[in-house]
Amino acid sequence: MEWRPVAIAQQSTRRRVLKAGRISFNAGRSAIDCTVRSLSDAGAGLQIVSSVGIPETFKLLIEADGFSRLCQITKKGGKELDVMFI
Repeated sequence: MEWRPVAIAQQSTRRRVLKAGRISFNAGRSAIDCTVRSLSDAGAGLQIVSSVGIPETFKLLIEADGFSRLCQITKKGGKELDVMFI
């Protein structure tokens, strides 16, 4: 068998956006407004008032686009969250 280098999957490039979003959790009974600042096929960058009480996994909704994805937090800092779609 011949040795071949393993292809590394390219990370999806996020595009800058400015969209109203909603973080939904607790089976849809709890929601927090957010601003979607960047978006790709693999994840998003969100701006929030406070990350207190936001679970590690939640659903991100962008109602204007009919967008809904299950997310997991990958980075939390102050008023910003980076998430990947799962």
